[in-house]
Amino acid sequence: MRQRFRICLALVAVALASSWAAAQEPAPIQVAAPSQLPAPIQLPAPQTEGGKPLMQALKLRATSRAFAPDPLPSQVLSNLLWAAWGINRPDSGKRTAPSARNWQETDVYVVMTAGAYLYDAATNVLKPVAPGDLRALTGSQEFVKDAPVTLVFVADPARMKGAQADMQQAYAWGDAAFISQNVYLFCASEGLATGVRALVDRAALGHALRLGESQIIAFAQSIGLPKQGVAAERSRTP
Repeated sequence: MRQRFRICLALVAVALASSWAAAQEPAPIQVAAPSQLPAPIQLPAPQTEGGKPLMQALKLRATSRAFAPDPLPSQVLSNLLWAAWGINRPDSGKRTAPSARNWQETDVYVVMTAGAYLYDAATNVLKPVAPGDLRALTGSQEFVKDAPVTLVFVADPARMKGAQADMQQAYAWGDAAFISQNVYLFCASEGLATGVRALVDRAALGHALRLGESQIIAFAQSIGLPKQGVAAERSRTP
């Protein structure tokens, strides 16, 4: 009789523990069906002339964590993406930023209020990957939901032919950093605010962007007009 009582108590304890654990798990993120995706966006041809001289842009380079909510004009967005990771040598397909062994393993995702898009540099098109406003998923700080545009740099290890597995993440972060610096210099030249970060819930954001398990989210970087009355943080890192 005592043995049966002990067994019953053990079963109740297991059931209660399982219920408690399930209650602690976050609710799964709902991913919309492809039929609900926004339409692709054909960007205007990038303008590759003008801008501030390089030394002036370097002097003005700064990190911002305050953004006005105004959307970026499509021409500015096109110029930004070309500066970040566009094709500057069409005969070879090489880019405005370097990559190890020219793997070009980085994809640039563009997260805006209407949805998330994949930048196709060859066609200058934003290809939809997810509907809805996912900006809050692109970082842990409060300001990330305010910037009109956030770029997410995602590496695909399948393109790193010959790379050792333990080096793939280093390559991913290094090559994404080159692209991020291009964004910084473009924003400095155009009077835009920007800030890069590594603090990202990679599991949640990867699920929302429909990334594969092997893809690596390196950084996210917000861009927008400066928020009135807030100065960029030139004295702080990054």
